[in-house]
Amino acid sequence: MTQPPLTNRTGRIHAVSVSDRKGVVKHNVPEARLLVEHGLEGDAHAEGGIRQVSLLSLQSIDKMVALGAKVKPGDFAENLTVDGLEVMTLPVGTRLRVGNEVLLEITQIGKTCHKGCAIREQVGDCVMPREGVFARVLKEGVVKVGDVIEVLDVPSGDSDRQ
Repeated sequence: MTQPPLTNRTGRIHAVSVSDRKGVVKHNVPEARLLVEHGLEGDAHAEGGIRQVSLLSLQSIDKMVALGAKVKPGDFAENLTVDGLEVMTLPVGTRLRVGNEVLLEITQIGKTCHKGCAIREQVGDCVMPREGVFARVLKEGVVKVGDVIEVLDVPSGDSDRQ
């Protein structure tokens, strides 16, 4: 089946990543279920609150690779690695549809990096504190590698920020 072309409001899920405990690199899976007001089923970071799901653009990972970091999707503890949509440019409150079912709302951009970040120690920088995005799950469903992720609504009403 041919996938639809991407626009400036869409991207694709490049990787879905989970871990059964905090503080470890996440492993990639072909698909996972996102649960309303909880997060990615089976992920140690899924516990409700405003940081239920983490997203990072593949382009952010590519920046770290260019600096010499030997990293891949999941190494920044992100749940969803997105290709073609720079999620860090979207404001808090933006609603995203993933695949046919899932609805997310961006709740936080960036985070405080933990002490002893191996990536920061390796190359002197880490993109997650600036470019990682967190969201809450408004409508649950299965998310798969290759799913389209689409900007549905931006709080300012400007859906073409990118």
